[in-house]
Amino acid sequence: MALRSVDDTLSELLADARPVPPREIALDEALGAVLAAPVIAPIAVPPADNSAMDGYALRFADFTENTCLPISQRIPAGCAPMPLAPGSCARLFTGAEIPGGADTVVAQEDTELRDAGICILASPKQGQHIRPRGQDIALGATLLEAGHRLAAVDLGLLASVGVSQISARAGIRVALMSTGDELREPGEALEKGAIYNSNRPMLSALLKQLGCEVIDLGIVRDSPEATQEALDRARRAADVVISTGGVSVGEEDHVKAQIEKMGRLSLWKLAIKPGKPLAYGWLPRANAANERDEIPFFGLPGNPVSSFVTFSLLVRPYLLKMLGALQFLPTLHRARVNFDWPKAGGRQEYLRARVAEKNGEFWADIHPQQSSGALSSVAWSNALLVVPVGATFAKGEWAECLYLKDIT
Repeated sequence: MALRSVDDTLSELLADARPVPPREIALDEALGAVLAAPVIAPIAVPPADNSAMDGYALRFADFTENTCLPISQRIPAGCAPMPLAPGSCARLFTGAEIPGGADTVVAQEDTELRDAGICILASPKQGQHIRPRGQDIALGATLLEAGHRLAAVDLGLLASVGVSQISARAGIRVALMSTGDELREPGEALEKGAIYNSNRPMLSALLKQLGCEVIDLGIVRDSPEATQEALDRARRAADVVISTGGVSVGEEDHVKAQIEKMGRLSLWKLAIKPGKPLAYGWLPRANAANERDEIPFFGLPGNPVSSFVTFSLLVRPYLLKMLGALQFLPTLHRARVNFDWPKAGGRQEYLRARVAEKNGEFWADIHPQQSSGALSSVAWSNALLVVPVGATFAKGEWAECLYLKDIT
């Protein structure tokens, strides 16, 4: 059977993703959440005309050459001013509200204090140094659209108009399990034949960066019974299940068989390198109300680079689509290859690469170790360079790449 292409698989996955229901989320907990509805500004920012600098507010009509004006009031930021008395000025500070009647601010360095007033040393322009009401945000303006994923600056923007909670999607509960008798957790003794579980902390961190709640099922031993028990625990608590290992064709690879027994498998094996043995399917939720009450399952390869690549390229967009994000696919960039790649492959390959600017162009070098088990190649890289099925490259040719900062 022909392997499915990466593009076809991604399209199928995204079409299959079911959005989680929105909920009200406090602003302090909303980082990474995806808005379920647009946010409309309930106030203008600034809410009134205010001063752009420390100085004096006056009526422009009161200014003449060598003007000296008495100070009729002092206005710190946050205090409500009185209307400005004709023929006077008001001492005010950056951010302070402009008093009624004033239409110009003179910077304090352009004045000289005399007795109980000021003399203006430089001719002002009418309206100078005043930030008008709504200059930053107009009342009723759409601040952020539905589907926008909230970054730190967005939280500040929402706070600036007094928004304390929003309707958004966040906190997908993801059950994470690692399969394999050979696995040990960091800190445990490593006997002969055993390896440390690098997938769990890596994937857990990637999930948390998406705002997911990780349900850690730990290491699952290689047996049908242990695998079924772990999947049963996941069905009771999670919205998504992710496993690593156990989806290949070895005698001790039990995950695929249990998914087929307990639920349904929609996809297995892709034309991707690294990452060919990837499984996707559905498990019925515990105490399911109907046949649609099921949760998606992703079986990632056990090799850590394969696990990283398949999660970043396929699972991450799926989870973002579940959150209702408008932006769920990374942008492809272009770079010249600083190497020869003469052998055409039958799977789309993602080379661990480091892209840097040289003489106004971007060039990509690849790590010398492209094994699916060499996680150090990912740590060294800042990009994945895409080698399409059947493609070759000569040094200096253009290739497409994905920056790791866009997929992690």
